[in-house]
Amino acid sequence: MATINDNYLKLKAGYLFPEIARRVNAFAQANPDAKIIKLGIGDVTEPLPQACRTAMIKAVEEMGDRTSFRGYGPEQGYTWLLEKIAAQDFQARGCEVDASEIFISDGSKCDTGNILDIFGDNNIIAVTDPVYPVYVDTNVMAGHTGPANDQGEFEGLVYLPITAQNNFTAEIPSQKVDLIYLCFPNNPTGAVATKEHLKAWVDYAKANSSIIFFDAAYEAYITDAELPHSIYEIEGARECAIEFRSFSKNAGFTGTRCAFTVVPKTLTAKAADGSDVELWKLWNRRHSTKFNGVSYIVQRGAEAVYSEEGRAQIQELISFYLENARIIREKLTAAGLAVYGGVNAPYVWVQTPNGLSSWDFFDKLLHTCNVVVTPGSGFGAAGEGYFRISAFNSRENVEEAMKRITDRLTS
Repeated sequence: MATINDNYLKLKAGYLFPEIARRVNAFAQANPDAKIIKLGIGDVTEPLPQACRTAMIKAVEEMGDRTSFRGYGPEQGYTWLLEKIAAQDFQARGCEVDASEIFISDGSKCDTGNILDIFGDNNIIAVTDPVYPVYVDTNVMAGHTGPANDQGEFEGLVYLPITAQNNFTAEIPSQKVDLIYLCFPNNPTGAVATKEHLKAWVDYAKANSSIIFFDAAYEAYITDAELPHSIYEIEGARECAIEFRSFSKNAGFTGTRCAFTVVPKTLTAKAADGSDVELWKLWNRRHSTKFNGVSYIVQRGAEAVYSEEGRAQIQELISFYLENARIIREKLTAAGLAVYGGVNAPYVWVQTPNGLSSWDFFDKLLHTCNVVVTPGSGFGAAGEGYFRISAFNSRENVEEAMKRITDRLTS
């Protein structure tokens, strides 16, 4: 008789965003005339940059000619894209990253879950709280946790609360952990990490033979020249960190799918016999076995990100969304709400008023203002009493949503 992976049964209710969709769809069906504005899920709204579209069109035309047609490409990515990423995203910032250490994929969300394939089941795993749900749920699916308690915290995980008291940056744990998930600029709080903060984490990881999973999906939104964009800007990070990046939020590839992961060849972990094993070799084997590579057309579009035209057009996109974040931040602050983030990040983290729970305030905004946000408790127990607003939307929708919230909830 076929059996299932019982670890899936530990997951609560459903992944956060499908639960939001369920509630929004139920409301929309009951209120067909309501004009709902969705500022919940972090999906971009503006068109792909012209440089990327032009490159993709040219690539499509190449696929229609036998002499330039391409079938399977290298699973790790085409060299011409890898070299541009290495040069412009890392080497230009003083990071020692070689093109051969970069793996092109269809999303950093996928990679942050898939990376667990090359690690053992006995690692002590630390996550921030609140946290991007994928980090937790994929560990639950892999059998790395026990059941969840009433607050949604899973047995076996080490939770690192990020709160207003510690500026939403995780404090170094007092105990030894093996795998550490860090995301800066942070999803969901919009917090950023200084070089000093990341240096403390790198020092901890090296001292404890730990591995940091560094999610830098939103690094393009950093405007402060003093803040690091990559963990490899920190000395010693090549010996303790894997970095994940995406073209989704800087170049608008959410529907096109392209990302990459950096696994330094200097990074090792222990085998059962105590020997050191190069993680690059394991990830290369996993990637080559389970993935056939991102399409040639999409990779040509990603390559255009690094052209002069592409860089200028992407900066316009980032500035547009950051202006949305500024409007959200300033309007809600003026309305008397406690507001965080939204400066070097596209997310604004807001405390619910009058002691309302995250989901109660979600429902209140939906029913009263027809505005969708993301309840903070969906990101973890420490997110209770907060909600996240995404700056990824049209200017018209952002301004209308802020008007509804300030007029209907604070008047």
